[in-house]
Amino acid sequence: MKIDKNLLPMKGHYFLFNAGTGLVIPFLPTLAKDLGFSSVVVGMVYTLLPILGLIAKPTMGALADKLHWQKGMFLSFIFLTMSALVLIPWIPSLPSDNSVELHCDAESVVKMCSSGLSNNICVPEKFKTLGNDNITCSMECEGDSGFIEAVCSTWNQPQYCAAVREPNNHMLKIVEKNLGVNRTNVPAKFIGLGSQNFDFSAILLPQHVHQLNNCLFIEIGEAHFSPNNIIHPYCNKFEKAQCEMKCNNEIIEGLTRNPKIKDKDAVGLYQFWLFCISLVVGWVSMAIVVSISDAICFELLGDFPSKYGNQRLWGSLGWGLFSSVAGYIIDHFSDSSTSKNYKPVFILMIIVMLSNLVVAYKLKYKQVKSSASIINDIGKLLSEGRVLIFLLWCIGIGMCTAMVWNFLFWFLEDLAAKNGCGTQMWIKTLEGLVMLIQTFGGELPFFFLSGWVLKKIGHIHSMSLVLLSFGVRFLLYSLLIDPWWVLPIEFLNGLTFGLAYASMASYASIVAPPGTEATTQGLVGAVFEGLGVSLGSFIGGLLFDKIGGSAAFQWFGIAAAVSCFLHSIAQHFIAKRTTVLHIHEKVVTTPLLKDFKHTRYASPNDAIHMLEDTLQDLSPR
Repeated sequence: MKIDKNLLPMKGHYFLFNAGTGLVIPFLPTLAKDLGFSSVVVGMVYTLLPILGLIAKPTMGALADKLHWQKGMFLSFIFLTMSALVLIPWIPSLPSDNSVELHCDAESVVKMCSSGLSNNICVPEKFKTLGNDNITCSMECEGDSGFIEAVCSTWNQPQYCAAVREPNNHMLKIVEKNLGVNRTNVPAKFIGLGSQNFDFSAILLPQHVHQLNNCLFIEIGEAHFSPNNIIHPYCNKFEKAQCEMKCNNEIIEGLTRNPKIKDKDAVGLYQFWLFCISLVVGWVSMAIVVSISDAICFELLGDFPSKYGNQRLWGSLGWGLFSSVAGYIIDHFSDSSTSKNYKPVFILMIIVMLSNLVVAYKLKYKQVKSSASIINDIGKLLSEGRVLIFLLWCIGIGMCTAMVWNFLFWFLEDLAAKNGCGTQMWIKTLEGLVMLIQTFGGELPFFFLSGWVLKKIGHIHSMSLVLLSFGVRFLLYSLLIDPWWVLPIEFLNGLTFGLAYASMASYASIVAPPGTEATTQGLVGAVFEGLGVSLGSFIGGLLFDKIGGSAAFQWFGIAAAVSCFLHSIAQHFIAKRTTVLHIHEKVVTTPLLKDFKHTRYASPNDAIHMLEDTLQDLSPR
């Protein structure tokens, strides 16, 4: 068997492009969170991405086919992907709100509330790991007249005494700030003149932390107004004040760093538009590169499309290796700060993507097939019942894939929160292991074996197997109690992504009319991502909110199993109506097929594999 020598740079492209995007794509949601965007805003943007991909993939694919400019467009969008994504870590954060409540009674405590504390019982445990190391925080507070009276009298801070009055309640004098009035010389009661600002440094005691729902209460051991002015703050009656607090502790900083901007106002900020435009351009460009590169790959494979998996596995290898080390790089250069430093991985992404451009440029590829009317050819293709069922299958697979991409880690973190602090402490390590098993235990082996599997059972049965595997995978998720048991389940990712993607891309290549290869790949990719992933994200989000993660995966598992049954029945009836072996509706005659006594049905992909075997047998050895 002789395959185009250009497949070597094609493998290099798959490896480098997926390595470059794997460095940054998995971390974009958490980067957006660090910028101050809420999950609602991020979810809104991520819902928009597949819809734009739905438009861009077939449109740019058709343009590439029409202009015979596949390689030029391929290189252009690699560069655009890199240029857009690299801007994101330099976008300024949203204005943050570090407000807390200062409660003063027999003891003084800081009350901080955060959505990150909901159902998270492990935060007090994290403070205990600090031992006897106290936490220093700068406090800028605004107190009402009652609190200011306590500061002036009980805390013995006369610089905040605004005015006094004699016992007969007549104004005696106005005392300006910082005059050094001694409290023992003030026999009067303070006049309430409204709220005032005051500031000090608070020494928090991490050994005295209590949690109530989504709020945390930390005792203040000392209040420092100056190096020689240190007190133990208390009040004779309960008082509270609003404060802005900044601390030298990453746990507290992470809890108090809440955006000031409401979700509905975020779209009016330039930071939102910088983030949204950069992400949209980068994501859509990446999607176009994937669809056009697959079209080029199948052209280079010629009469051996089942070898696609052997090329595509290099992409999984690049993604798995580089996404696994990206987290370590981020942690290493963040120097244990709360706000992670993502810039090093984006700089590394530039180096990898520039290398990808060099390798991709070396592809000796020229589009030779053409279509007289791309629209008419695609229209005829969509009129075939088997192709319509294939597109419906792509939507279903996209919906299931969305559950894994968008909600698996969310589900695991919910389980970890219920399993004690030990599990939650290692949740990021678990998520890293999940990605490793998905790539090296699932995708890589099945991309390598996909050609053999497709030859043995055909694309139709492979599609049914993928649906059944999703059903089993999701039903197993729904039974999880300990999140660590997700690891053996992730080996099914070979079937649900490796085999699914190989089946989808190769079937699209086989049924594509000559000259419409990039258009067809773009159409299939748009249906998978633009309709399937988008719809799955929307429905999955609703189910997670209404019935919880376990029940959501259970319902998706049942739906996938039922879809497998319906898919098999539909394909069976179509097969019964077809009696001629065909490829693109043409009768196939080969030296090895002419001796068949009876014609029999085979789907286009199965026929292609028969021809591959024929060509291999006829080729000189």
